[in-house]
Amino acid sequence: MGYVYFTEEQKTRANTVDLKDFLERQGERLIRSGREWRLSNDHSITIRGNQWFDHGPEEKGGLAIDFVRYYYGDSFPDAVSRLLGGEQGQEYRQSEKQKEEPRIPFTLTPANPDMRRVFAYLLKERLLDREVVTAFAKEKLLYESLETSKDGSKQYHNAIFVGYDPEGTARHAHKKGIYTMGKSYRGNLASSNPCYSFHWNGKSGIIHVFEAPIDMLSYISLHKKDWQNHSYVALCGVASQALFQMLKDYPQLQQVKLCLDHDIPGMKAAERIKEQLLEAGYPRVEMRLSKWKDWNEDIKAMRGREAIPAEEQPPPLMSEEHNLRLAKEKVEADIKVIDI
Repeated sequence: MGYVYFTEEQKTRANTVDLKDFLERQGERLIRSGREWRLSNDHSITIRGNQWFDHGPEEKGGLAIDFVRYYYGDSFPDAVSRLLGGEQGQEYRQSEKQKEEPRIPFTLTPANPDMRRVFAYLLKERLLDREVVTAFAKEKLLYESLETSKDGSKQYHNAIFVGYDPEGTARHAHKKGIYTMGKSYRGNLASSNPCYSFHWNGKSGIIHVFEAPIDMLSYISLHKKDWQNHSYVALCGVASQALFQMLKDYPQLQQVKLCLDHDIPGMKAAERIKEQLLEAGYPRVEMRLSKWKDWNEDIKAMRGREAIPAEEQPPPLMSEEHNLRLAKEKVEADIKVIDI
């Protein structure tokens, strides 16, 4: 195959393709995560404009061309060609030039005087235990926000799950819409520090790890015995910064129970975090799986409601070398049959 030449102008255009627009045209599904987007089948990868980053063990990122090579395994010429629309000449929307945005100080959203709506949502819709929800509310780890639209015509109520640093300063907040019609919003407040997401500090040496705050509260609701004695953290995604920050801040934590979602992205993330923990000198790692897709689905099933089933990890693909060996053995077996 001859060398494929691309001009600097073509390479620049390819590198500035908006990755959200590109991925959606490839049939990929994306999930909003603050100002970024995550791939639904690989939560460790985030994109914003023409930039991407993999928060997994490799912790690498870059621009559009590098992403296509990394994610799809394309060669450099194939990646550029794909981003420029190939032979059809299809053009993707160009990403706006990423400006250095001023850092917005982290602030919590205004609180509603009562928590009636949030309690109704968490107890009636998500079927959480009242005593568990009340305990988190009393510690100001959970509250109901009251936000007004820019034109002042509408008010919005959301559940806010707050994360504090060891000094008691709020550093992170995850917002979850509580409306039951349509798809509700979820995401982290601007300038949240991912090292201090929603968590509970206990005195034992055990910490349980979850993807989302409601997963965490669901697990506690299902396993209430002495729950306050243990520690829990919701990663608000699948990146592991919050877990490792807690291990650093609270040295008594030596046993980790990974309780991420029972689907392929969740199990992949749990395996990645387990490897990170082993490398960091934490050998006591246990992976716990819900019976259904996540711990809240377990509660739904237990209460007779329709629940989303778990998604099992497919068996690893056989290596090319292994396939060739099987083919060779089959040929040799066929030859023996003919000789007989």
